[in-house]
Amino acid sequence: MISPFRVYLFDVDGTLLDSAPDICGAILEVLSRFPTNNVSEAFLRRYIGRNLQMTFRELIPHISQEQIEELIQAYRTIYPARDHRMTRVYPGVEEALARLGGKKTTATTKSTATTRAVLEKFGLLRYFDHIQGTDGFPSKPEPDVILLALAALEACPEECLLVGDSSVDMEAGRRAGVRICAVRYGYGDPDELTRWQPDYWISDLRELVS
Repeated sequence: MISPFRVYLFDVDGTLLDSAPDICGAILEVLSRFPTNNVSEAFLRRYIGRNLQMTFRELIPHISQEQIEELIQAYRTIYPARDHRMTRVYPGVEEALARLGGKKTTATTKSTATTRAVLEKFGLLRYFDHIQGTDGFPSKPEPDVILLALAALEACPEECLLVGDSSVDMEAGRRAGVRICAVRYGYGDPDELTRWQPDYWISDLRELVS
């Protein structure tokens, strides 16, 4: 049984939205300028939720910082141009958000503007009291995005639950001092998630209110 919380913080990609086809598709398009770099969408899923700087650094060793910045800019053009055409809301997400008590916010590596736009596109924005993305400060696993969301809602960490699918979500939650809930249906490696000893595990977001 999951106890009620005053504030729920949600990761977006892999937790609310199955957005891998669009995210990985955009990354693959960016990487196409490096023809020797042969990676698949399945492989790239492990990078969802991590910042782009780290992603491109690991995917293309020895790349210069200038090239990384060029790749990031290319991604930021290509990804929104896809208009989330292949992204889907996970089953049960809208029902869970509609029924869940407490205040709801986000804690994602997307920018706040992008997060707001994509949630509005899929009809989920109306369920949130606040939207927090990563805007010019360190991304998860640093706890900044969580702490800023809590400050905006005037909430203490012990009143809050972070719901996410990746190890960076779990680490950020632990570092912020909130309870953490791992979803089994996202893109995270179960062994890496287990290492952070989540307070709760769920296979469907509706389990938060059942």
